[in-house]
Amino acid sequence: MYSYIYGRNPVLEWLRSGMDIEKIVVAKDGSGAGLTELESLAGKKGFKLERAARQELTRMVKSEHHQGVAARIVLPDYAGLDEILRRAAALGEPPLIAVLDCIQDPGNLGAILRSADGAGVHGIIIPKDHAAPLTPAAFKASAGAAAHVAIAQVTNLTRTIQELKEEGLWFVATDQDAPKRYTEIDLKGPVGLVLGSEGKGVRRLVREQCDFSARIPLRGKVNSLNVSAAAAVLFFESRRQRG
Repeated sequence: MYSYIYGRNPVLEWLRSGMDIEKIVVAKDGSGAGLTELESLAGKKGFKLERAARQELTRMVKSEHHQGVAARIVLPDYAGLDEILRRAAALGEPPLIAVLDCIQDPGNLGAILRSADGAGVHGIIIPKDHAAPLTPAAFKASAGAAAHVAIAQVTNLTRTIQELKEEGLWFVATDQDAPKRYTEIDLKGPVGLVLGSEGKGVRRLVREQCDFSARIPLRGKVNSLNVSAAAAVLFFESRRQRG
């Protein structure tokens, strides 16, 4: 089924990824370096940009935040767990996986995907129910990073964690009451970082499957970070430890 992704950077990243595009539409009054780069890359890949009024773009993508650019595409199938593990093996690295426990805001999912791409996370796992799926809105929030990060959607997170533990992974859940700071946990080996939902955090049954819990110490008056900020902290700490 076709969907529209929108925004200059998301469409650029989709083009760079080499995934299929049915058509690219830009605003008739569009201009600037970003559009010039998009037009050049599209031309090299054999695509001709179609022109439309901004109001027509808004109607097509059902959002005013399209920056004058949209692409009609088929969102990719979700990855399998084996594919995520193969990505790590191909790089000669122990797997670094993020497990998102019922994160429901597409903006948070997109922001996590952007950090995951920047930190070299090998894959993201999300549950099928009670969680934001990969949608055009999440793709836009990821600034196009969703085109480069493997995402697996599973029916049961606890069972998936058990399966991955059999593959040698250790799991670390975020918990503001944890005895250890995130910098005190060894994140160099094969690891899954478990991040909880915006309101309730990591669910009990999921947390009980984890080997460790870690807190991010805060100095301000607010007692928690946005889940996408917490994800970025953990992703880059793991990358720092790995050198």
